[in-house]
Amino acid sequence: MDRTTQLTARRPDPGAHVGGDVYDPVVSPGAATASAGALHRAAADVLAANWTGRSTVPSRKLYPHQWSWDSAFIAIGLRHLSPLRAQTELETLLAAQWGDGRIPHIVFNPSVPLDAYFPSPDFWRSSTAGRTAGAPSTTQTSGIVQPPVHALAAWLVHRSDPGLSRARGFLSRVYPRLAAWHRYLLHRRDLGGGGLASVVHPWEQGMDNSPAWDAPLARITPAPARSFRRADLDHGAAEDRPTDLDYGRYVRLAADYRDAGYRDRAVGRSGAGSGAGAGSGRSDFAVEDPAFNALLIASEHALARIAKELGAPGTARHAHAERLTAALVERLWDPAEGMFFCRDVTTDALIPERGVSGLIPLLLPGLPRDLTAALVRTVHGPRFGLGDTTRLVPSYDLTGEAFDPHRYWRGPAWFNTNWLLERGLRLHGELGRADALRAALLETAGASGFAEYVDPYTGEACGALGFGWTAALTLDLLHQDDRDHGHTDHSHREHHDGREPRREPRQEPRQEAHDGRHHDNEVVFGMGDQGGDRG
Repeated sequence: MDRTTQLTARRPDPGAHVGGDVYDPVVSPGAATASAGALHRAAADVLAANWTGRSTVPSRKLYPHQWSWDSAFIAIGLRHLSPLRAQTELETLLAAQWGDGRIPHIVFNPSVPLDAYFPSPDFWRSSTAGRTAGAPSTTQTSGIVQPPVHALAAWLVHRSDPGLSRARGFLSRVYPRLAAWHRYLLHRRDLGGGGLASVVHPWEQGMDNSPAWDAPLARITPAPARSFRRADLDHGAAEDRPTDLDYGRYVRLAADYRDAGYRDRAVGRSGAGSGAGAGSGRSDFAVEDPAFNALLIASEHALARIAKELGAPGTARHAHAERLTAALVERLWDPAEGMFFCRDVTTDALIPERGVSGLIPLLLPGLPRDLTAALVRTVHGPRFGLGDTTRLVPSYDLTGEAFDPHRYWRGPAWFNTNWLLERGLRLHGELGRADALRAALLETAGASGFAEYVDPYTGEACGALGFGWTAALTLDLLHQDDRDHGHTDHSHREHHDGREPRREPRQEPRQEAHDGRHHDNEVVFGMGDQGGDRG
């Protein structure tokens, strides 16, 4: 047996994570659920059913390809089942990276029929329309991106089995690609000139149908209804999906971006925009989103950790993450509302829609204390109702005119955003509230059949069942107990070579804050059916 095979079959050291990783939180004693074993098995079964051999689909029927931020979240959960499979998940995605550094939001499976999902590869035409931007010639992808969770996922996957990671050269292979990805976002996508990355399509931000996009989208002339077929309506009620008008605007934006060769362009207002694409045309949709940029900052911190593990100093990346945090506060924070808002780069104005995106920066360790306190109040206040009227944080303001508990991203609760908020609460010392949210997530995930999203009041399942990141993040929440209590149930860990695992000692890299001091908050944070409307 070679060294990689030996390491693949190993059990992890159950005490290795206790207080030792800035990205893996430690939960309060007694937080485990009585049915954790059954929930663990059920979540593992979902990921096994969605595994294609090289990556994991979000949903076998509804989303039959590989999605970018889904795969990052899925890898975070897969690391508890098979660190090798988690590494492979990220490596498969990164293999489809474009020459300009972007990681496309969909990597298409060539064995899936074209009519199984829209927009399909023949809509995006990545290998031809994206040739100038360095799109791969043999792999078909979309041309837009999704939130940059990938460096954070890579660091957590490494931490789950450093020996295997080092034996395979995992970090040394993914680091250059992750660094290029961040360069793309920080340079070509700084369309507002304030240091933050902009999204150029609602599908890029991931919260596709948020009311935050309504005003910017109103400037877009929709594509004719006859020019595309909405496959999502075959499998969901029209009242739960985006309107035909909005969908036509999504298609128009994507088609215009494709027809411009996927160039990132200056914004539409006079004198605005300092991105690398300035002068190559104008864009009517460019938005600085707080969640997208918060995840970029979190991944900058993770990239610093990866650099240090590889023998390079990470201080510059930590410092850059701090500068980005300052820019996030300066450009997107509204003290009167106690949360962050999107900025419409075209008008240079904040968009007055209160979405869950404006709460996600709670996961950042560098936020001033008064901001974190305000965010905690907002999460638990009347607009989001956590712990009072809602069991999970809704995707949109409960009191807003556009709120709908079932319509895609206009009110339902999603597991990935709640997972991020659970970490933010834990990071900033709100342990009781974090434990309560964790318990609600685990209960709702199991009861809903690992639904794509749920009614925030009742937990009623919505969208696809057996959803990839719901199952994966359930596993991650369950494994918090291992780090806290110093024991692990290994009975469900996958061993692809058929051998029983054996325990070996691990050498963990020493974790320090970038200024050489230990920071308490960094210990916690650091770190077939046809398609829907995810793009």
